[in-house]
Amino acid sequence: MTENTQSPERGTPADEEIDEFTEYAGVDEFGEAPPKKAKHFWPAVKRLVGLLAPEKLKFSIVVLLVIGSVVLTVIAPRILGDAMDVIFNGVLGLSLPEDVPIEVIIEAARAAGNDQYADMLAGANVVPGEGIDFAELGRLILIVIALYAGASLLMWWQGWLLNRLVMRVVFTLRQNIEEKINRLPLRFFDSRQRGDILSRVTNDVDNIQSALQQAFSQLVQSLLTVIGIGAMMFIVSWQLALIALIALPLSAIIAGVVGVRAQKLFAAQWKNTGELNGHIEETITGRELVRVFNRDDEMAEIFDERNEKLFTAAYKAQFLSGTIMPAMQFVSYFTYVLIAVAGALRVTSGQLTLGDVTAFIQYSREFSQPIGEMAGMANMLQSGVASAERTFELLDAEEEGAENDIADFPARANGHVAFENVAFSYNPEEPLIEDLSLAATPGQTVAIVGPTGAGKTTLVNLVMRFYELQGGRIMLDDVDITHLSRTELRGHIGMVLQDAWLFNGTIRENIRYGRLDATDDEVVAAAEATMVDRFVRQLPEGYETVIEENASSLSAGERQLLTIARAFIANPSLLILDEATSSVDTRTEVLVQQAMRRLRADRTSFVIAHRLSTIRDADTILMMEDGRIVEQGTHEELLAREDAYFRLYQAQFAGAIEEA
Repeated sequence: MTENTQSPERGTPADEEIDEFTEYAGVDEFGEAPPKKAKHFWPAVKRLVGLLAPEKLKFSIVVLLVIGSVVLTVIAPRILGDAMDVIFNGVLGLSLPEDVPIEVIIEAARAAGNDQYADMLAGANVVPGEGIDFAELGRLILIVIALYAGASLLMWWQGWLLNRLVMRVVFTLRQNIEEKINRLPLRFFDSRQRGDILSRVTNDVDNIQSALQQAFSQLVQSLLTVIGIGAMMFIVSWQLALIALIALPLSAIIAGVVGVRAQKLFAAQWKNTGELNGHIEETITGRELVRVFNRDDEMAEIFDERNEKLFTAAYKAQFLSGTIMPAMQFVSYFTYVLIAVAGALRVTSGQLTLGDVTAFIQYSREFSQPIGEMAGMANMLQSGVASAERTFELLDAEEEGAENDIADFPARANGHVAFENVAFSYNPEEPLIEDLSLAATPGQTVAIVGPTGAGKTTLVNLVMRFYELQGGRIMLDDVDITHLSRTELRGHIGMVLQDAWLFNGTIRENIRYGRLDATDDEVVAAAEATMVDRFVRQLPEGYETVIEENASSLSAGERQLLTIARAFIANPSLLILDEATSSVDTRTEVLVQQAMRRLRADRTSFVIAHRLSTIRDADTILMMEDGRIVEQGTHEELLAREDAYFRLYQAQFAGAIEEA
């Protein structure tokens, strides 16, 4: 259709909402930037964590399992250090004379000026002449193995539970998004790229799932590990612990400087992903039009441009976040060297045992590892938060006004429609319809004609409550339509559009879409009444023929007849035909007209048409210009006036009139 519910005739609805939903601040490097909410990282994180609230019991169990695993992991190196002491003391004991007390050996070493050796012997639990206590060593090793096995089991359990928990949360999130989309007004979809909306519903939700499953779990475990190991390091040696803590401020600086920048780049990456998806969706949907106008190269150029922006944003985001882990590893190696040197000096001075230093070095490695992991997970977390912001923007979008189902309305309307001083505009600065009044009696066919932008489609969109009035009211059987729920109102209305949209499924399913509880016999009866049965019977699979995407296996006329059958089986009280014949040839138009006549029987109909030949038999014709009804009457009456309708008619049929 020339004018449709997806493209309003005048102005762009909700221009201000576009800014709220998609505006980005400038980022010089690639010309794009993150959404406004990307500046509020922590509120987005808080809301993201809030998604787990319904699963707080399971989440608490997950946290307890992580704590248990961390405790076991933290204890194991200390036990392993004791095992190292058993080995070291046994080897050292064999090197000493069996019958000499350890005190005598220490004094002799000091007398010989070997104070470091004496201090080491004093700090160790050495028995001269005794070797390694393999029974004790075996016991300690078994304890260490049991601790690590228990920690692994607890981590597997928490991983299994967390996966179920996150899947449930994401399942609920997808449900909320679907319900939200069904509550959004038509103006929301008119003003945004479908591909970007699809990207928020699919890619961004998948990214949130990954962030919750991997980044969040890893961050909790790493944070608890850092706390546990930090405490154990202070227990073993507070001096070495202070050296190990050098890693914290260095890591914080790296994460703060690099992480903030990476967050902006990730937000831009997902924004560019949405734009690229939108272009791909438009190119695939309109591929025939692209080929007709030889715009393959231009569309490819646009694709390349947007793909380049996505590549630049994604490359910089991944590169910048990828530098975090190597930087953290350097900090880890630096502190490791300091601890190894300081620990060796303390062992030789007898202030620490070899087992203590071994345990501390293990702790220092395990202390640096979760810090590095947290930094590495910042990559995924930042990307997930950016996706969460985009998803929350969708969930926070302004919905349709509240339902007001207060009228006592019969199961089937009579079809009396009245516009009373109706005012409406998509843009407050550009009035479209002002103080419009009209009435359609039950069973009457009202045709609406006029130039593009006159407000024809807007008029029927207001009847459907796709948009809300700014003034006046619309009555259905003397009841204000705002006193009916949108579901009930639209249940009385059938609509056939110029774009014959069919769903992927069988012909029977597409007809039954008008009324899901219709029987097979009713489907066939509707098909027979609307000229569909005649071509369906010729198909090998009949009514079970599967309609592929875009219904390319059917002609334009056959697709349009199917949409008429779909409206017929719904048996509406009020019918809207919006340019239903403009895309079919003249021969097919005859069949469509016959089907529409049967469809219009015994119900009030609004017919929007550019072909004036299709509405000659209308009970009344409304001639619209600039949102106003400038003429009203039958076809013959309007021609006799020789005014606006007459001029429009002449423009279409000048050749035929001259021949006559």
